[in-house]
Amino acid sequence: METSAIAISKKEKKEEDFLPLLGTDYVEFYVGNAKQAAHYYKTAFGFQSLAYAGPETGLKDRASYVIRQNKLTFILTTPLRKDNEIADHINKHGDGVKVLALKVEDATSAWEETTQRGGKSYIQPTTLKDENGEVVMSGIYTYGETVHLFIERRNYSGVFMPGFRKWETDYNPSETGLLYVDHCVGNVGWNQMNKWVKFYEEVMGFRNILSFDDKDISTEYSALMSKVMSNGNGYVKFPINEPAEGKKKSQVEEYLEFYNGEGCQHIAIATNNIIDTVTKLKGRGVEFLKIPASYYATVLDRVGHIDEDLKPLSELGILIDKDDEGYLLQIFSKPVEDRPTLFFEIIQRKGAQSFGKGNFKALFEAIEREQAERGNL
Repeated sequence: METSAIAISKKEKKEEDFLPLLGTDYVEFYVGNAKQAAHYYKTAFGFQSLAYAGPETGLKDRASYVIRQNKLTFILTTPLRKDNEIADHINKHGDGVKVLALKVEDATSAWEETTQRGGKSYIQPTTLKDENGEVVMSGIYTYGETVHLFIERRNYSGVFMPGFRKWETDYNPSETGLLYVDHCVGNVGWNQMNKWVKFYEEVMGFRNILSFDDKDISTEYSALMSKVMSNGNGYVKFPINEPAEGKKKSQVEEYLEFYNGEGCQHIAIATNNIIDTVTKLKGRGVEFLKIPASYYATVLDRVGHIDEDLKPLSELGILIDKDDEGYLLQIFSKPVEDRPTLFFEIIQRKGAQSFGKGNFKALFEAIEREQAERGNL
């Protein structure tokens, strides 16, 4: 009996671990002008130049600039000619996230496991080689035209991956304390959230760790629903939002309208000192949502003791929330594109593993004020 139980346990563990993820490898954006976008993220967010691919490296249809800060890597890619996938993507969606790349030990196994479970293939396992070794990549589609690439780079020692060369510039502003991707949020259409929850559960082996309905996430005017999907070790989390009925247009509806479909709404980036990071970001021109002073009059009654002084948090507009494991500090940028689509969250976790449920009302009211100014509420 005991031996049988151990065998079953091992079998269950193997099934649970069919897609072991090591974290986010990079996020790739399709943009209208990659050189200028890379300069913006370097100047405003403190990224450093890392690698480049384009006509000089043999690519004829695109140029890609890779920037990095600690474990956070972005690729900005632009088309060089019309009538290709990148140009079509930008024409339809504007600048936005195309690839959420995930770090794996075995990209071939990741593709086989996910496609066998119903994932739609984006790229079959492909080996890229140069004098520094090899990178294996594969990928599947997720919501909208967004894709997950599986990146296996254990046998590679180059600057980024084959096909890229080191990108060195004289201009490298100091970093701002951004560390890694905490989570990425996807917006999907009406009644599509549970479909994509099922996708992450069945195709990628994720589990639903938190759910919020329209009673949790609502204001006088609008509402949405959200479920948080996490892989087994918690390194990768993908909250999924869908609209809910309200008196006026929700932020998810606005996103879907201007993005022309489903896609990545925001990227949450971790820091160990949110006051210092946000102070630097604001000083470099990053704009954040404004939170009314009344929020801070009672916030400590709700969350209890925190290590930080409330004054700089209130001056910067940083939100505070707690769960059973601790508290978190978070702030949300305004959209970083002309379309009201993609934005960023800066988050510092002091034990808490939740997503700021106690801040939803204040946050979404702030977003609605911005929507009203745009005439989209």
